[in-house]
Amino acid sequence: MKIALFGATGRVGNGILTLLLERGIEVTALVRNVDNLQPHLNLTVLQGDARVASDVEKVIREADVVISALGTDKTTVLTESISHMISIMSKNGIDRILTIGTGGILTSRVEPELLRYQSSENKRRSTVAAMEHHRVYNKLKESSLKWTIICPTYLPTGNATNAYIIERDTLPLGAVQTTTGDTALFTVHELLENEHIGYRVGIMSPL
Repeated sequence: MKIALFGATGRVGNGILTLLLERGIEVTALVRNVDNLQPHLNLTVLQGDARVASDVEKVIREADVVISALGTDKTTVLTESISHMISIMSKNGIDRILTIGTGGILTSRVEPELLRYQSSENKRRSTVAAMEHHRVYNKLKESSLKWTIICPTYLPTGNATNAYIIERDTLPLGAVQTTTGDTALFTVHELLENEHIGYRVGIMSPL
């Protein structure tokens, strides 16, 4: 299996990369600075920008699956990059993609006609990041790809507990946090098992 990985130097993305390499999976990662990743036999590191179609294509074209752990960075990088990914994947006959989203784009429990960031469940002052993730969700829904969006809530840096709880399309009851380790661990599990194709998956870690 060959993985095209975006966001490999981020907190979740680097955790995903480590787990993939530990399992002997080949990874091609697109990064802005190649010096930010340690060399590995199964890792190919390419320098570039996920907002540039030609850079995205050189990472994806020989992959079996795409994983995006890109952050919003208070820009439109998510919507720009996902548009390139969808187009290039379709052109190259690649149909499986996993992305890291946010709990804000899960369905609200108290107002099911809304997403959490649009509802009274939202506790954040700014909805800019959630809106960007929402646009990605819409683009994936409109595509023919086999997608899964992993949606953590408050995301502190932390190890995998392997005791995480997941729920399709909503945040598990009582969710307070999701460690970066658990988010990475579940992403790799879903990559291997393909249990939640076409769903947003809410995930929480125990306190």
